[in-house]
Amino acid sequence: MTMSAVDVIRAKRDGHRLTDEQIDWVVDAYTRGAVADEQMSALAMAIFLNGMESAETARWTRAMVLSGDRLSLDVDRPTVDKHSTGGVGDKITLPLAPLVAACGAAVPQLSGRGLGHTGGTLDKLESIPGWRARLSLDEIMAQLSSVGAVVCAATEGLAPADRKLYALRDVTSTVEAVPLIASSIMSKKIAEGAEALVLDVKVGSGAFMKTLPQARELAAALVSIGVDHGLRISAMLTDMSVPLGVAVGNAVEVAESVDVLRGGGPADVVELTVALAREMLSLAGIDTDPAEVLASGKAYETWERMIRAQGGDPDAPLPVGGHKHVVTAPEDGVLATLDAYAVGVAAWRLGAGRARKEDPVQAGAGVLCLAKPGDRVEAGQPLLELRTDTPDAVPYALEALAGGYTVADSAVTPGPLVIDTIRG
Repeated sequence: MTMSAVDVIRAKRDGHRLTDEQIDWVVDAYTRGAVADEQMSALAMAIFLNGMESAETARWTRAMVLSGDRLSLDVDRPTVDKHSTGGVGDKITLPLAPLVAACGAAVPQLSGRGLGHTGGTLDKLESIPGWRARLSLDEIMAQLSSVGAVVCAATEGLAPADRKLYALRDVTSTVEAVPLIASSIMSKKIAEGAEALVLDVKVGSGAFMKTLPQARELAAALVSIGVDHGLRISAMLTDMSVPLGVAVGNAVEVAESVDVLRGGGPADVVELTVALAREMLSLAGIDTDPAEVLASGKAYETWERMIRAQGGDPDAPLPVGGHKHVVTAPEDGVLATLDAYAVGVAAWRLGAGRARKEDPVQAGAGVLCLAKPGDRVEAGQPLLELRTDTPDAVPYALEALAGGYTVADSAVTPGPLVIDTIRG
């Protein structure tokens, strides 16, 4: 049967379910360049507007996986990974990967870069002098065997269809389509080859999913795909209405993560790190308390080995933005709100993030949240510290923060950090 991109686009435009053959053909043809960007853009928008059934999404994911290589993780530990849908101050991968490895699992964490107001794990780690994100498959396997954890960029052969389609979605306003988000995440994770996966699905102003129903829809789609592909999988819905921790940026988040691994750090970062570690270890079949391992210092030792294995110096001073600007409390009271999205955009404008994938980032740029909702503050007390190497960016960051924090007589009691867990 002869396939046509126009026929596939028309079918989805008119609200029909795409056949398995149509899905397999269009994903393969787009990867090979036989379907043009403008045609795939039209199909992505049709999917955004009309959605996909769960079976369609599962088949689309399978086609994305088959567009490239699938790793075979031949290590003598259970393999388990974690993926976050992205947030502000979400540095959890940094302490989590070495913690879970220190508990006896192998963590193959293939990560990405930041775009817009959400930070990227690779950008954060590249603020460590000498650390490199790109590893060969042999290097990945050797590090998994010797250290138990690797955080690096995906190899070129993993899910190339997703790499092409992700860039296209970003410039066609179709990023938020749940079937395309779910297939993008899961195609990379399935191709990565881990036996189990925990998803951290963020919900709130600083997340892509702003409401709980949206987050539940995405979490259910992700878990369904994972089950269909034989993964042990669960999704934790976590709050992203307020920045995680104190630090938002690159080097500042690395420093905060090291504090956590050394037994300190903000309570919310520690809480989420341990909660995700417990879920990962449960899926991996390992009966170890990650809180005890974190307190023992073993996770920090694993962090040092992980960083050194990728050329980094864990003892080297981290970059610090050359210019600082402090935002102070306008009056006495309680910090009632601190909007994650506003802080994320401010950090982005200071140079911690990028508008396009090609843009550079500043390692030392970012925002320190010196007070969090519920804290009592006095007029003139520092609330936020902005850091950047480009002082001209400060007014634009302050513009993003306008209305992003309020001081009042009292603050609403925050809800739980971990809202719910959906298991496969």
